[in-house]
Amino acid sequence: MATTRVARTAWEGELLKGSGVVTFDSSGIGEYPVSWPSRAEEANGKTSPEELIAAAHSSCFSMALSHGLTGAGTPPTRLETKAEVTFQPGEGITGIHLTVRGEVPGVDQQGFAAAAEDAKKNCPVSQALAGTTITLTAELG
Repeated sequence: MATTRVARTAWEGELLKGSGVVTFDSSGIGEYPVSWPSRAEEANGKTSPEELIAAAHSSCFSMALSHGLTGAGTPPTRLETKAEVTFQPGEGITGIHLTVRGEVPGVDQQGFAAAAEDAKKNCPVSQALAGTTITLTAELG
């Protein structure tokens, strides 16, 4: 069964001086301020589309990797994934780097790296971002 999640943004003013509020309607987890300076300069307590993409990608990748490892008979004890989304004004998103550290009994570094590459390739967010260069560092620890 398909699911649909909803978020919305109310924006006021022009791009450089305006600001908005992103609301997570489906989960009800809150409202978060967003602005051009928080996107192109320092966050200063506000979010950006790139940070929201990083959150989506890190969680999706972690789920995909957990699923793949479990399917191979080596469920992870813990996975910690960081997604770094780089934004260049005038160019857009220029790359995403995933870093994952895992505690996975019964898996060596080579096996973990292979499972992580598979998760990177097959998680739905990676697939949605296929036009972007996505790199990966995977370490057991």
